[in-house]
Amino acid sequence: MIKKVNKVLILGSGAIRIGQAGEFDYSGSQAIKALKEEGIKTVLVNPNIATIQTSEYLADKVYFLPLDAYFVSKVIEKERPDGVLLGFGGQTALNVGALLARKGIFKKFKVNVLGTPVKAIMNTEDRELFVRKIKEINLKVPESKAVTKVEEAVRVAEKIGYPVMCRIAYALGGLGSGVAHNKEQLVKITRKAFSFSKQILIEEYLEGWKEIEYEVVRDPHDNCIVICSMENVDPMGIHTGESIVVAPVQTLTASENFKLRALSIKVIRHLGIVGECNIQFALEPQSEDYRIIEVNARLSRSSALASKATGYPLAFIATKLALGYS
Repeated sequence: MIKKVNKVLILGSGAIRIGQAGEFDYSGSQAIKALKEEGIKTVLVNPNIATIQTSEYLADKVYFLPLDAYFVSKVIEKERPDGVLLGFGGQTALNVGALLARKGIFKKFKVNVLGTPVKAIMNTEDRELFVRKIKEINLKVPESKAVTKVEEAVRVAEKIGYPVMCRIAYALGGLGSGVAHNKEQLVKITRKAFSFSKQILIEEYLEGWKEIEYEVVRDPHDNCIVICSMENVDPMGIHTGESIVVAPVQTLTASENFKLRALSIKVIRHLGIVGECNIQFALEPQSEDYRIIEVNARLSRSSALASKATGYPLAFIATKLALGYS
């Protein structure tokens, strides 16, 4: 059923820095066009004047305000939108949306989160919850444990065995994450990491494994398709943002590719994502062994590449699906 909404708030691309960037200007602009086509009024929050989406011919109203919970809650209080889109402003918009949901702002002003539910966003962003959800369907994730103290991180690393990967929950572009080859490095990385986040994940380091990504689209009726496959030129250990990504995959066998595609659909259905998302795998080069690294329940850098490489308007379609289209 198509959701009846008259006014939608979009959290936009924001400043050009880690967690907010130009690729989200592309997705946000597509979202506004999709909403306007439906006759829905659009309200955009985006402090970056040097963006397409803040042009006068797109959103009906633009607030040049920082993308943080305080300012967004004030805009909600004034504009009283029926719905909000959280997946079109990168990691920052997702974090702001999760915080507003926890504070009860959406409930207070009767704002529906369109597309992927907040619970599914939490399940992808909280590392411990994510691992638990993936294990529910008996799929493989790197051996890991979420920790909240440096001492706890050291104990877990000694149990898993060095080297280990440190990942931050709700991280912006891998901020504060890194590889530790010994206790001294681990203490240094985790102290820094805890200045950015309350929770980090200590996990086995899959050095030399291939890093593979898939862009997946799912509608509210559980129809699910893989739009594009991508392969990082560099192996695991090099951040995606510092690597080169090629679409489609170049070195996978048909068997490997179809296996990971099938797993992608299984994961996205289980998480309950509505719209577009990105799933990342590590694949052992000498076998078909794999690990599920993460799922981004939003439009990402990869989404912009996938849209251009395939000609499939991911952000536009994701917006329509968020409104209830199949």
